[in-house]
Amino acid sequence: MTRKMGNPTLLTREGYERLQQELVYLQRVRRSEVAEHIRVAKEEGDLSENAGYDAAKEEQAFVEGRIMTLEAILKNVQFIENNGHRDRVALGCTVTVQEDGYDPETFRLVGSTEADPSKGRISNESPLGRALLGCSVSDVVEVNTPGGVTTFTILEIG
Repeated sequence: MTRKMGNPTLLTREGYERLQQELVYLQRVRRSEVAEHIRVAKEEGDLSENAGYDAAKEEQAFVEGRIMTLEAILKNVQFIENNGHRDRVALGCTVTVQEDGYDPETFRLVGSTEADPSKGRISNESPLGRALLGCSVSDVVEVNTPGGVTTFTILEIG
């Protein structure tokens, strides 16, 4: 994900802690493990035809890239705060919605870095997230989806 300089990364406190833990793990554990893989692969001889060495170097590039990404994200964070019950949907809120003909679903509205719909965390940049922002309980929102327009009713905001 490319970010323009100056644009903050929107994170909840929990999301910040998760990314911080991942960064520490990569720096303290994974770097050493990858260095050991490279060392072992080098001992196997000819590096030009050494698949283990190539794989270890690719792994090293991935780990170092992820470390750089996490450092950039964590340098410019704007925290999403949920200050309790709200009358309008905002970042950090938990929102229960019901799509016509389906059971209600509850989502937490977060920044794109933390979005994980399978865990009930939707991005403020997603079509549903954008549609919900600023709405109130009982509002009906329409979202353009690949299958057409889908209608949701807001049941609860927390």
